[in-house]
Amino acid sequence: MIPTPHISVTDTSKFAKTVLMPGDPLRAKYIADNFLENAELINSVRGMYAYTGTYKGKRITVMGSGMGMPSIGIYSYELFQFYGVENIVRIGSCGSYSKDLNVFDVVLVSEAFSESSYAKVQFGCEDSVLLPSPELNSRLRENADALNIKLHEVRVNSSDVFYRKNFEVFNELRDKHGCMAVEMEAFSLFSNAMVTGKKAACLLTVSDSLVTFEETTSEQRQNSFNEMIKIALDLAE
Repeated sequence: MIPTPHISVTDTSKFAKTVLMPGDPLRAKYIADNFLENAELINSVRGMYAYTGTYKGKRITVMGSGMGMPSIGIYSYELFQFYGVENIVRIGSCGSYSKDLNVFDVVLVSEAFSESSYAKVQFGCEDSVLLPSPELNSRLRENADALNIKLHEVRVNSSDVFYRKNFEVFNELRDKHGCMAVEMEAFSLFSNAMVTGKKAACLLTVSDSLVTFEETTSEQRQNSFNEMIKIALDLAE
């Protein structure tokens, strides 16, 4: 079923086998402009930019996912199911629940805990914790080691709600469920990978702390994300 309602590409070969997905489509443009060679804009439906190019001579695609599980759920499913994509790595930001996880730290998600009904509605999965691909996580670990970048491997809380009324609930999510950070997409991405038999992973940069209330500026986020981006780009094949 191509093109899909959300992706205008009619030739599946336009997508590389590995796709990196920042939430912000303008960050996808930033990566294409600053890291890829011969980058081609292949999708712009709803302003959700996708570019395919080469990194160190190897092919890779970067595409925005939008914010939240429904958005990345749509785009990642269509990439897996209809466009022959084998690997998707979310590259985004997270908020820290722990004093041991600081602003600018790079996080490799080991597990995604969520109160979301996404997996249950999608395929009857009652699990509240979903896992990334061990193979992709292993490769990302190796890439980080080669770049001498420290990774913090943690369980994250994939939340449906950004503006939660009970702010202090993060203490329970940390102490009861072992969540060290919060983001909004990994759980549904991992669910889609399970359903389609593909591989998914999630790399994050800590952009703010719910413990110390430290925050980054938009400019700092752009620059500090470069370490995470380089780790992920080395998955190009």
